[in-house]
Amino acid sequence: MTYYRIGTSYYNLVMKPLVSGDTTEVLLNWTSEAIKQDHGKEFLSTIEKFDGFCLIPSHLDYQRRIGNFYNHYSPFGHIPNDNPDKKFNTILGYLRHVFGEQLELGLDYFKILLEHPAQVLPVLCLVNKERNTGKSTFLYLLKDIFGNNVIINRNEDLRSNFNSDWAQKLVVAFEEALLDKKDDSEKIKNLATAKYYKIEAKGVDRFETEFFGKVVLTSNNEDNFIIMDNEENRYWVRKVPIINNDDEDTAIREKMKEEIPSFLHFLISRKFSVPRKTRMWFTKEQIRTDALERVKQANRNRVEADLAQLLLVIIDTREEPIDEIQFTLSDAHEWLKNKINKNYDVAAVKRVLQQEWNLYSTNNAFNYTQYRIGLDGVVYSPGEKVKGRFYTISKKRVLELNNIVDPVDDT
Repeated sequence: MTYYRIGTSYYNLVMKPLVSGDTTEVLLNWTSEAIKQDHGKEFLSTIEKFDGFCLIPSHLDYQRRIGNFYNHYSPFGHIPNDNPDKKFNTILGYLRHVFGEQLELGLDYFKILLEHPAQVLPVLCLVNKERNTGKSTFLYLLKDIFGNNVIINRNEDLRSNFNSDWAQKLVVAFEEALLDKKDDSEKIKNLATAKYYKIEAKGVDRFETEFFGKVVLTSNNEDNFIIMDNEENRYWVRKVPIINNDDEDTAIREKMKEEIPSFLHFLISRKFSVPRKTRMWFTKEQIRTDALERVKQANRNRVEADLAQLLLVIIDTREEPIDEIQFTLSDAHEWLKNKINKNYDVAAVKRVLQQEWNLYSTNNAFNYTQYRIGLDGVVYSPGEKVKGRFYTISKKRVLELNNIVDPVDDT
C-alpha cells in the first residue's frame, strides 16, 4: 500500500479491479487512525507529505511530485516501443476508417493529445445513424491509450450540476450524444475553449481549476445531435462509414491495445502534417466536412420549421380571424422558448426571418397586436397594443410555409 499526506488529510493509492480484468489507480481518503491500527503509530512519520494538489497534464515526462504538490493527473501507462518488428496496422487501419481523407489530421490530433495535452482542440464528433460503424471503438482506443485521463459520459452527466468526476480529464467523451437543447450546446462550446472551469461535487464548496479537456461526441443522430449556428467553427464532424460484416474484427480492441507502444513511437517520430495556426490548432477550412455542413443546414431547417409551426398555431387557436401576424424578433424568440422549449440563438431566428423568408422589420417602433405563448402553451394577446419594430407575415404565407393549401384562396 502507498500512503500520502496531502495537506492535512491522508490518502491511500490503490489499484481498483475492473470488469475487463485490468486495474485502475484510485486515490482514496484514509484515516490516520486506520493507518496506525494497520502499521503502528510510528509509521505516520514515514509517509510522504505534500502541501496540496495540482493538475499538470503530461505523458512523456510525467511527474507525481511537482514542487511540494501532488499531481492529480493520472500517470501515463505506456512506454513507446521503437522495435521495427512491432507494427500498428490495426490502429492505422482503424483510424483510416474513421478519418478517411483527413487521416493525417487525425494522426495530428493524437500527436497533440500525446505531446501537447493542454492544447485546445475542436470538438470531435463521430456520427452515423447506422449501427456497426466502430464509433464507440474510438472512445475505447482513447481510453486504452490515456487511461484514467479519459472519461466516457452520457448526456445526463453534462446536465448534472456535479462535474468533479470529469472536469479534470484530458478527454471528456459523450457516447450516444443527443445534446439538442441550447443549454447543452452552450456548455459544450464553453468546454471547447475554456481555460478554467468550476468544479462542483456533493457536499464540497465549488472551486476553480485549470481546464484542458478535449470534448469528443459519438452519436447515432447525424444531423440534430447538437444545436450549431452557421458561423460555428469549434466542431470537427465526421460521418464514420459502416463496417462490412466481412471486415468486422471482434478482437480489434485487444489487437489495438498490443499495438499502442509502437503507435506511440510512430507519433513521437512523426512530424505534424499541419502547423498550429489557430487557438484550436486546425483552421476551419482544414476540418470542414460535408457532415459538418449537414448539421449546420439541419439546424437552420429546424429553426425555420419550428417557427413556421408556431405561427400556424397562433392562427389556428385564435377565435378571431387573422389575415396577418405582426411580431418582433423578441416575440419569436420567446415563442420558441416557451412552446417548443428550445432556446435558439437569436441570430439564428433573425437569419430565418430575413434570409430565408425575406421579412424585414419596420424602421421605427409602431403599435401592433402582440401574441404571446405562455409556459402552458396557451396563445393569448395582452389586449392593448404594444410598440415595437415588428415583422409582418400573411396568413397565406404561414400556410405555405407549413405546406397547407388555403381552402378560401381562389388564386
